[in-house]
Amino acid sequence: MSALFSDTALIFGRYARQTLRSRLQMLFGVLMPLLYLLFFGPLLTDLPLSSQGSSWQVLVPGLLLQLALFGASFCGFGIIVEKQYGVVERMRVTPVSRLALLLGRVLRDALLFVLQSALLVGAALVMGLRAPLPGILIGFAFVAVLTVALASLSYALAMRVSTPQAFGPVINSLTMPSMLLSGLMLPMSLGPRWLDVLSHFMPFRYLVDAVRAAFVGAYSSPAVLYGVLVALAFAALSVIFGTRAFRRAAA
Repeated sequence: MSALFSDTALIFGRYARQTLRSRLQMLFGVLMPLLYLLFFGPLLTDLPLSSQGSSWQVLVPGLLLQLALFGASFCGFGIIVEKQYGVVERMRVTPVSRLALLLGRVLRDALLFVLQSALLVGAALVMGLRAPLPGILIGFAFVAVLTVALASLSYALAMRVSTPQAFGPVINSLTMPSMLLSGLMLPMSLGPRWLDVLSHFMPFRYLVDAVRAAFVGAYSSPAVLYGVLVALAFAALSVIFGTRAFRRAAA
């Protein structure tokens, strides 16, 4: 276990230093949610989107998880570049734990997107968001867990493909339906009944509902409980799948 921690810290430190050398990555990563916040948020200010909370308490949780959804899903591009330059090949011959090779990367990604989430929430507070601090922190926790899950799957897919041209279309075909059916932008309850029912088969729907409940202070609601269970199960399965992908690559 101590070897796993040290190996994970080693890999995390390597990729964290890379991120610090490219500070614009943090700003550009949060650009799309900020544009939604600035240009889409004011349109919803006076609309009754939910029986609890303001329109900002509906929109901002969705934007936080949108940040994790799109950002983490495309993390695999980095692995493809590393494979082309032989970085992954050199790592294969090291005794570093295959789980650490994955965890070091996804923990860096989780920290990056939580920091970007803090920037997004800061801008939302200026624009009118009012939410309890524990609810905001719960939202950050969901961003971190979702990032770990999706980044693990993204890296696993990237280990199986050889070019960005093969990777990109697969990710796009998965992220767009996930965004539309999970109610990231607007609650699915506002749509027709059949669409609301269909959205319950999308795991991200439960995470969105949980963060929105947390933002209005309903910490003990069923929505938060279901969101926590789905998020943890999804992350555990994704890490297992991602670790297997690294082990097969090293075989």
